[in-house]
Amino acid sequence: MEGPEGLGRKQACLALLLHFLDTYQGLLQEEEGAGRIIKDLYLLIMKDESLYQDLREDTLRLHQLVETVELKIPEESQPPSKQVKPLFRHFRRIDSCLQTRVAFRGSDEIFCRVYMPDHSYVTIRSRLSASVQDILGSVTEKLQYSEEPAEREDSLILVAVASSGEKVLLQPTEDCVFTTLGINSHLFACTQDSYETLVPLPEEIQVSPGDTEIHRVEPEDVANHLTAFHWELFRCVHELEFVDYVFHGERGRRETANLELLLQRCSEVTHWVATEVLLCEAPGKRAQLLKKFIKIAAICKQNQDLLSFYAVVMGLDNAAVSRLRLTWEKLPGKFKNLFRKFENLTDPCRNHKSYREVISKMKPPVIPFVPLILKDLTFLHEGSKTLVDGLVNIEKLHSVAEKVRTIRRYRSRPLCLEMEASPHHLQTKAYVRQFQVIDNQNLLFELSYKLEANSQ
Repeated sequence: MEGPEGLGRKQACLALLLHFLDTYQGLLQEEEGAGRIIKDLYLLIMKDESLYQDLREDTLRLHQLVETVELKIPEESQPPSKQVKPLFRHFRRIDSCLQTRVAFRGSDEIFCRVYMPDHSYVTIRSRLSASVQDILGSVTEKLQYSEEPAEREDSLILVAVASSGEKVLLQPTEDCVFTTLGINSHLFACTQDSYETLVPLPEEIQVSPGDTEIHRVEPEDVANHLTAFHWELFRCVHELEFVDYVFHGERGRRETANLELLLQRCSEVTHWVATEVLLCEAPGKRAQLLKKFIKIAAICKQNQDLLSFYAVVMGLDNAAVSRLRLTWEKLPGKFKNLFRKFENLTDPCRNHKSYREVISKMKPPVIPFVPLILKDLTFLHEGSKTLVDGLVNIEKLHSVAEKVRTIRRYRSRPLCLEMEASPHHLQTKAYVRQFQVIDNQNLLFELSYKLEANSQ
């Protein structure tokens, strides 16, 4: 259709494509089909651009966006070698944990240890999105198994083993398993006969109480490094990962690795607080440690890092920590009152009313308590149908879009924290980014009972 009406329709289609590209950006690199369609549309629009002078400005922006997401047809050349990205807790290498965090994609490669029943292991290089079958294929190759049918009696299975001893048998078709593992969970490859013999690694169940790094660092340094790291992680999460996480179910998710790592980190900080308190044997030092964590929570709140704030408060509220009555009694009244205020702020009553009032007054940059965003999206998704009488529920989608815009607003300004550059600074940074934690609640309770018995 030519003329003004045709031009208007073409401009509307172009605006929609521009908005789509601007929203998805790098995620399109993982979708070959989407890239192909956009290339076709791009070529058609560029033909029209020569006919309609009014399209020139929009097509120039389209060209820039297409360049940004690398949807051009590549020239025939050798692809650049991919950098292997470290996940949390992989090998605990200092150089890895000090790297600035960048967003993960399914095609990114990582190194991973897969353990045997005797706790020996093989190290494989794998795509983040690799299926269980792919991982077992790499392990089999490393172990020099012969390639025989899967029905073979001693064919390998892949099992996730938690520090509590809980075992989860992973199905061959499952993928993206690396980011769904628990904090101290590990992958084990074994035969069906040896499944029952699998036990956690010794370092996950053996505890050595005593002073750790937390006693030698200032609360301001710890809080600032927590905020800086969590900002890196939060910035890596694309807004659409929140929608995909909620709308597509546990095994239908594709590009949620960055969000899952951020959620894992929130849980890790909570367990870190409980671990540090319960590994401290001296009652006086333990009370000082409670004061330090309350200070850390206060500074995180001041930094508008509500993710760290929530995680630290929940760690202090852990049942194994809160039952240490004699330790809490040693806490000065000022800190007891401050902690009560923090508990009120994290109280879920009336749909987290206190928290919502506080965060609504904050200006970006803000690191929100991410699990609550997912809770809100889940309520929106499950509380109303996406299709009503065969028509799209626009009201529901508008509500979801508003949540996504809120996430974008939190990151609309860069985070600026002044931290000195020194060997001590790097040591604190490495400590904060690679916590040693106990995530087995039964083990935490054992430590708590011992501490209470010794304090009598």
